[in-house]
Amino acid sequence: MRRICLTLPTNRSCPETITALGAEAAYAVERHTDVEVEVLILDSCAPAVRTAHATVVRRLPAHPRITVHHLDEAAQRAFLTRVVTRSGSAKPDLLLDLLLPDGLSYGACTNRAFLIAAALGCESVHRRDSDSRYQRLDGRTVFPVHHELAALGRPAGQAEVTDTDLPAVYADRTVAMVGGSFVGELSVDIADMRRADPDVYRDVVGLWAPAHWSAARRHELAEESFRGAGTEPFTGDRSLLTLVDPMRVDMCNIAFHGVHERVPLPPARDTIGSDYFLIHLVHDARLPGVLHNRHIVNYHTGERRTEDGFRAYQLRFVKFLLSMLCFHHVYDRMADAGDALLDDTGRVRPAAIAAFARESTGLDRTENTRRLDTVDAAYRRLGGRYADVADLLTARRARLLDEARDDMADFALLTEAWEPLMSAAKRTGLTAPPGQPA
Repeated sequence: MRRICLTLPTNRSCPETITALGAEAAYAVERHTDVEVEVLILDSCAPAVRTAHATVVRRLPAHPRITVHHLDEAAQRAFLTRVVTRSGSAKPDLLLDLLLPDGLSYGACTNRAFLIAAALGCESVHRRDSDSRYQRLDGRTVFPVHHELAALGRPAGQAEVTDTDLPAVYADRTVAMVGGSFVGELSVDIADMRRADPDVYRDVVGLWAPAHWSAARRHELAEESFRGAGTEPFTGDRSLLTLVDPMRVDMCNIAFHGVHERVPLPPARDTIGSDYFLIHLVHDARLPGVLHNRHIVNYHTGERRTEDGFRAYQLRFVKFLLSMLCFHHVYDRMADAGDALLDDTGRVRPAAIAAFARESTGLDRTENTRRLDTVDAAYRRLGGRYADVADLLTARRARLLDEARDDMADFALLTEAWEPLMSAAKRTGLTAPPGQPA
């Protein structure tokens, strides 16, 4: 029996998404008699919202090959504490903080899903997001798990796809990732900036490019960024076996096999994009993937339209731009390493990734001071609440520069500890045995 984890991390009310997730699990087991689905909802919401979610969970249709786990942060912390202790780490408190920080971390919430999936005996993790929904065609819901189960974890030559451009030399490697993108609103909530001043938008979004790129190339990147698959609706299935371009998939519509057990996601706090690292790693290590067109519909929730929500999101966006100093170094090193990222068994070597991450923490940060200067000028040109964000960034300037470096150091540390953590998770029950502390 093939056991998979279909997971939804959330910190917002999303009853419709939970219902749809249950329907996707049902779709998976109805079409694959050898599949069991562990539905994992990691709920960081306020108590009243969690209670409402629990009601939705109880109403999901029952099936003997579907198990639903709805865990609040207290339950997650109890499990992680047992795992960290069993791993034998010399820094248990630090690891626990990186796995379940006091604050928002896109990477950390997915890392928790990876560890819990291992404890549940799942061979793959399939992630969805709470601010997205599935497309429909002719009255049927278009579930990405359709393509994920047709290819993930199989030798590339056995993947069920409609097309391939994978070099034959990689045909014996295992499909490590299956992903699609999204349609609808920009994945990063900065459309207001684009409408207000397209030139400022291009200047700011172009900051996530490597520093040596030309202005023209930066502007091209800005035009392509965060748009996903555009707005064209689903009309029929297409799937491509390939070395997946990281720009063509999104973490709201992704599934991993194997690679997530070797390397975690960067646990940076309050930083968008910190959960995309494995997509780059799969590509650079030349692990086969499948790109499909069952794109998910992206939308933005009302919270980001409030003044507090706007400021918080802009801070996460700027921290993303600053994180690129270190990430581009790591991406370049991974691209140069290529096959050397893999050991003799074809698995990713975590030590190589940790070493690249540590190297990046010693980079000269002049590039990031220039990024902050550009953002400051751009936001003051936009005025209004953007100018207020510029004031906030000025007050936190030194701290932001330090955090960009420290976040990568944390990633290196977590990567070094990941194999023992994953091994411990596989030997740790999701709930404590009777008579033992929770």
